[in-house]
Amino acid sequence: MPLQTVEPQRLYRQIAEQVRALITGGEFGPGTRLPAERDLARQLGVSRPSVREALIALEVEGWVEVRTGSGVYVLDRSERSRPGRQVPASEWGPLELIRARRAIEGEIASLAAQNAKRKDMQAIRAAIDAMAEDTARGVAPLAGDRAFHLAVAEATGNVVLLETVQTFWDARHGPLFERLGDYFETVPSWRSAIAEHEAVLAAIRTHDAPAARAAMQQHMDKSHARFSASWRRAALPRDASAP
Repeated sequence: MPLQTVEPQRLYRQIAEQVRALITGGEFGPGTRLPAERDLARQLGVSRPSVREALIALEVEGWVEVRTGSGVYVLDRSERSRPGRQVPASEWGPLELIRARRAIEGEIASLAAQNAKRKDMQAIRAAIDAMAEDTARGVAPLAGDRAFHLAVAEATGNVVLLETVQTFWDARHGPLFERLGDYFETVPSWRSAIAEHEAVLAAIRTHDAPAARAAMQQHMDKSHARFSASWRRAALPRDASAP
């Protein structure tokens, strides 16, 4: 059963459906290692990040297992005691979400630099400090990260932009993003994110709108790169028993 080029609409779901069909059709049997991301991307005519999102969806749903440092292997579903989690049809791809955030939150940071008051800068500072405290304890600083991005959005004085960022963060708690985070969110990655946040705050403090935009875009670019890194560089999942 040959792979088919897919159209760029909900790419990760289309890719996942094709790979799932190959598995159920016997093209890839239990225990088989799937082709590398770059090879799947070339055959499907899509980007490697889209393939990664699809593979994470298949892992969440219990079709494959990602073995860091080795590859992605097909699971024997007849031997599984419980099925995987269902990925909602409406869920955004994590890497696609980051690219959207780059475009929108870059402009939000620019507006924040133009409009931020002392209280806004204090809120952004407090959020970064909270991230640093959690990271020092080895705890994923998601609360502080969320508070940072919301404080930057609130500094614009535009409630629509604030609620847009809140929507982004709601999407971050979907099963795809959480599973991807299990592999690529580590103490070093959070320290990098904190340094990137510091650059955004520095630009907002000086009311330098272009610098604030660039700093936020660089933060999103680096976040995208962290989640797109080789599986060989991934950490072991925090919950190795999860599907």
